Amino acid sequence: MTRPLSLPRRGALLGLVGLGGCSVLPDRPFVPTRRHALSPERPAGLPRPPATGQVLLLRTVRAAPGQEVRGLRRIAANGTMDIAFYEEWLAPPAELAEAALRQWLIAGGGFSAVAAPGTRLATPLVLEAELTALEALPAQGQARAGVAALLLRETGALADAQVLAQRSFTATAPLAASTPEEAGLAQAAAMTAALGRVFAEMEAWITAIVPESRRR
Repeated sequence: MTRPLSLPRRGALLGLVGLGGCSVLPDRPFVPTRRHALSPERPAGLPRPPATGQVLLLRTVRAAPGQEVRGLRRIAANGTMDIAFYEEWLAPPAELAEAALRQWLIAGGGFSAVAAPGTRLATPLVLEAELTALEALPAQGQARAGVAALLLRETGALADAQVLAQRSFTATAPLAASTPEEAGLAQAAAMTAALGRVFAEMEAWITAIVPESRRR
């Protein structure tokens, strides 16, 4: 017949379990989250587009499925996708891309104004966009960015909107070699550069279409 443990012995055993638990748990150093800006700046040497004299409304940039996460996206050599745990954007990347694109177009001077949703300005020219890609591809030594764009002319009612053009843009930028500790910085910088190349293509595309649309 098994005799129950006495209270002192039970306490001793519990104490040993507690001590054993403390010694078994690994020591994990605190790793702070590093946050990155996504704000490609228009290069000073980039040719300025022709002035259209029009106001452009840039609507809220949407995020394609998978692009709404703040962690840096990385594509391995076998095609699998990984989200960095301690490396992320300052805000959802589509929000940052919208602000950066607006500033890029303003700096280019191709439009008299680049308005945001809710403006009181008359904005018959409308740009809708969706962030479709923003990822690092370390095995290929590059990063990739993509945006799908739709250019509209609206005369008032939504039913009267005229599609002027639509296009998908994709660009890459080289990924600098780095140590594992600095990999996040290099990847964020390459993704930002790739997005800047997309913006340059978009700006040239929009300003080339607008003069033609006036004659329609």
